[in-house]
Amino acid sequence: MLDAPVLLAPMSGVTDLPFRRLVRSFGAGLVFSEMVASHTMVQQTRKSSLRGDLRSERHPAALQLAGAEPAVMADAARLARDCGAALIDINFGCPAKKVVNKACGSALMREPALAARIVEAVVRAADPLPVTAKMRLGWDDSSRNAPAFARLCEAAGARMLTVHARTREQRFGGSADWAAVAPVKRAVDVPVVVNGDIRSTAEMSKALALSGADGVMIGRGACGRPWLLRDAMLGLAGRPAIAPPAGPALAALVKGHYGAILEHYGVPAGVRIARKHLAWYADAAGVPPAFKSAANRLTVPADVLTLIERTFEAPEPAPLLAPAALAA
Repeated sequence: MLDAPVLLAPMSGVTDLPFRRLVRSFGAGLVFSEMVASHTMVQQTRKSSLRGDLRSERHPAALQLAGAEPAVMADAARLARDCGAALIDINFGCPAKKVVNKACGSALMREPALAARIVEAVVRAADPLPVTAKMRLGWDDSSRNAPAFARLCEAAGARMLTVHARTREQRFGGSADWAAVAPVKRAVDVPVVVNGDIRSTAEMSKALALSGADGVMIGRGACGRPWLLRDAMLGLAGRPAIAPPAGPALAALVKGHYGAILEHYGVPAGVRIARKHLAWYADAAGVPPAFKSAANRLTVPADVLTLIERTFEAPEPAPLLAPAALAA
């Protein structure tokens, strides 16, 4: 199940096909799609097709499903299997209000019996694909039920469990409690993966030591640094780190990612979607904030590419030109 113990987390609005391919180009054990709502998967909406059709993947990828109805989740799992998923992951961890209000995501940690029925239904429908689940420590500090919840998921057929080391009440605030994942690891026999606040190889090592987990899942730490999973795998292997891309190499990477986003979504939507990635690259590279302001104003891809070149190609962040001067 864990050929390489460093996984890319499913992140809505982030882990689309262009980003997954980029991360895999640096190396990762397994990459996950954005979360797909089961009812939209069954309805085969355009959004679910963009997120859930993995047939064009160059490497195996997992598809994450969210939903609260076992029968609908089963139908979605069959479609996911037919759409090229190598693994089906069930979302029991999303803390977003719009997801929780539909009794999905981390809301199901308050309904463990229903969650177990969902796992059973998806396991039957997805056969022969493996089924995994992603959860949190619990709903809040007064109901940290992750070990018992994990046992139910394992008994229902889940082959691996990922634990985001926060409660739903915390959402993404505070700090991940990696040590609180250790009781989950002791409670089950299937592999357990620790997730949350892993943004460096040092944090990865600490998370593994405190949790006893079999692997790590990296999420927001990879935004703007798609090479972070490579660094983590090198660290686990005791091998020296590789310097991150800089200068022309970084500019080429950012331009390549930008072009892939436009190809995937089309120009109007792609220009808007790419802006958050450009901001993450800028933050990671220490680029002056004026870059983000300029990138957010530009709508012509050629102008954005010129801005990227003039900003990232220099060994040190380059002074920015006004948007009107970019076409000169």
